[in-house]
Amino acid sequence: MKTIKNFVVVAALSFASFGSFAQSITASAATLDAAEAQIAAQAHQSGAAYKITGARFDNGAYVSAELIK
Repeated sequence: MKTIKNFVVVAALSFASFGSFAQSITASAATLDAAEAQIAAQAHQSGAAYKITGARFDNGAYVSAELIK
């Protein structure tokens, strides 16, 4: 019984720790390249990699990304 309780606690902590690393960030600029450069700078500042999740261009570029640690 103690083994099952330990497994449940470890599993719950594992899921909580993985979920806490995901962080969404956004940037806007005149071009997509400039907006991505802002995303890259934010990721570098936080010591993480990034994955672009969305981008659009309407009178300016808007990029959203997720930081991956």
